[in-house]
Amino acid sequence: MSRKIVSLVKRLFPVLGVLLAFLVHIAIPDSSQHPSSTHHYYDGLLFILLGLALLFFLLSFFIKKVNASLEEKGPFLLGASGLVIVINLVTAKFALLPVIFFPTYNNILAVFVEQTSLLLKCIWYSFRLLLLGEFWGILAGFITGIFLGFSKKVYYWINPYIKLIGPIPATAWIPLVLTTFPTPFGASVFIIALAVWFPVQLMTSSGIQNISKVYFEVGKTLGAGTFFQVFKIAVPAALPNIFQGVFNGICAAFIALMTAEMFGAKYGIGWYISYQKAMMMYAGVYAGLIMIAVFCTVIITSLFKVRKRVLGWQKGLIKW
Repeated sequence: MSRKIVSLVKRLFPVLGVLLAFLVHIAIPDSSQHPSSTHHYYDGLLFILLGLALLFFLLSFFIKKVNASLEEKGPFLLGASGLVIVINLVTAKFALLPVIFFPTYNNILAVFVEQTSLLLKCIWYSFRLLLLGEFWGILAGFITGIFLGFSKKVYYWINPYIKLIGPIPATAWIPLVLTTFPTPFGASVFIIALAVWFPVQLMTSSGIQNISKVYFEVGKTLGAGTFFQVFKIAVPAALPNIFQGVFNGICAAFIALMTAEMFGAKYGIGWYISYQKAMMMYAGVYAGLIMIAVFCTVIITSLFKVRKRVLGWQKGLIKW
């Protein structure tokens, strides 16, 4: 096969995948164990995806970036559609798994359509909580890391305590924190900040300590004060490590966020999942898990966009 035919086939893979998923969905009736839905959200979603796949396929003839992207991701998207088909067969079509714990696509999509206002409220609550916790955690970790990395005296007196407290999971402090803070919201912010603080301070202090002493000696020779050495030499050189610490901190923050919201929170994605599980409404549980995945992906992708701009000269050890 020629190169052009291979390229054309790869670009058609997303369209073929959606068509195959749609054909399987309409050709095989749903299992009688699943109550028939009056809405057809999954059908609508497949139509939207088919329209998008066709649109990008047509654009690939005119835009080189779209062409290259479809060639690279086309086989993966076809494989992903295969996974979607298998899940549809296992749940809706043949009910091979317990119906109450494994709902159909229609039931999960119905949650997003019919509970939009509640879901948006939970997303906003979690975003606000996560933002405050990350802000204070990154700030505290950054300041602590600078002192530990730059001052041998501070490192000598403080580091043993950090080695003792830092590795303890932030969620282990929840019983104590809930009794200490006046509101569950403040307690949740503290738990998230604590989860972020340790990896940020660890990577910041390590990054500063690994900087060659020659840079500081040259700075002193040229008359640089402590402030200049910290913020013009130490921090810029340690930025790759600092971003790695922030990345690890954000991943830990999501674990702390979900756990904290399940204890006393009024809203939030973690609260929503816990509430839906208690009500035995597992379609809502899966909808909450999807929200977490999208939420986490958006935030970490945004972080790496910032990292790419700030550290354009350094590819780094972590790719996203």
